[in-house]
Amino acid sequence: MGRRALVTGGTRGIGAAISLKLQEAGYDVAANYAGNDEAAKSFTDATGIKSFKWDVGDYDSCAAGLATVADAQGGPLEILVNNAGITRDGMFHKMTAEQWNDVIRVDLTSLFNMSRPVIDGMREAGWGRIVNISSINGQKGQMGQVNYSAAKAGVIGFTKALAQETARKGITVNCIAPGYIDTDMVAAVPENVLQSIIAGIPVNRLGKAGEIGAAVTYLCSEDAGFVTGATLAANGGQYVSG
Repeated sequence: MGRRALVTGGTRGIGAAISLKLQEAGYDVAANYAGNDEAAKSFTDATGIKSFKWDVGDYDSCAAGLATVADAQGGPLEILVNNAGITRDGMFHKMTAEQWNDVIRVDLTSLFNMSRPVIDGMREAGWGRIVNISSINGQKGQMGQVNYSAAKAGVIGFTKALAQETARKGITVNCIAPGYIDTDMVAAVPENVLQSIIAGIPVNRLGKAGEIGAAVTYLCSEDAGFVTGATLAANGGQYVSG
């Protein structure tokens, strides 16, 4: 098998597509998930990718889960894709502390929880890949998503800073900021709202989860060794930043 990889939130949606693309590229892939046992089992049965359950928002759970994955894969992690995330939308003047804290914990603090236990092993090996999944709304903001936009903007800052710390050790750290992707979550949006969203995307369609998976796979490859600290905006031209 190829290098050892783990995708958080890796059994459904964009995460599942990332896991599959990495598997197709020859990596030894494991997928983390939080709570949907049935979906995780179905994913593992269909793909052969082993799934491991823990809360990425809890540091001790991450350390224990990563140790279990290392045992299963026969060595320390070489590729980490921080994809797991949740939303708890609401207008800020009505947002609760719980809504804020839940999103920050899972969408941002998880990057520390997952990356900190593996970074020493990557540094010792002189090679590693960390890819963090942000969002278009972390770049431009989104009404009703102050918590989510703040967390996903933090993902970009985390990426830029850690990339500078690890570059000399052969570890790249990059970020992808997807726009609206054709997943079950987006499919649940009312049709009239969905059509208005698509009308605002210059390529005139939703993105495909596999397209995000392909971008992650490139950033994990040997060919991407000179790319670090970057944020790839995969949004069909909906938001173009300098």
